Amino acid sequence: MTRRVSSPDADPDATGPDDALERLVREIRACTACAHVLPLGPRPVLHVSATARILIASQAPGTRVHETGQSFNDASGDRLRGWLGIDRATFYDASRIAIMPMGMCYPGRMPRGGDRPPRRECAPLWRDRVLALMPEIRLTLLVGSYAQVHVLGPGRVEDRVRHYRDFLPRYFPLPHPSWRTGAWERRSPWFGAEVLPALRMAVHALL
Repeated sequence: MTRRVSSPDADPDATGPDDALERLVREIRACTACAHVLPLGPRPVLHVSATARILIASQAPGTRVHETGQSFNDASGDRLRGWLGIDRATFYDASRIAIMPMGMCYPGRMPRGGDRPPRRECAPLWRDRVLALMPEIRLTLLVGSYAQVHVLGPGRVEDRVRHYRDFLPRYFPLPHPSWRTGAWERRSPWFGAEVLPALRMAVHALL
């Protein structure tokens, strides 16, 4: 049986269980709610399907992701795929792994460097509607502080990552895989020794 994955090029007259999700994705890709404040304009980026069992809830696209339209298509994606122990083909197979950031468009840069936070308008507009159409999700990877605060409320990322077992089997908190995390990993050997093996086991069990 062929699995159909949501796509901006999907046949608008098609019928089947994924139709509602495909229509919603087209609606999201046409969103201009934050156009007046987005320095590069709107380009919502997400990869979802009705059959995915794993959801990566991330922060917001960077400039390379904005340019390519492919989530984690940068060094942070390489680090995240290394953490998960999967290759690019598996990572981008939306029939198995969905990717939906808290803000789906590139938010711009802070005056002193670093990307701005995800736009606050985005998740309330779209997140629950998308999740309602992905009934097979069994594990959500909460990547970075913004995803964790949205889902779990206030708290320290390191504490949640260290105590990841408290959130299983539904959630797995992770730090954001930016270049800054490399130094943190070297200072935190428990992450590689304890957290990553458990993460890979949880992910591979659902693939």
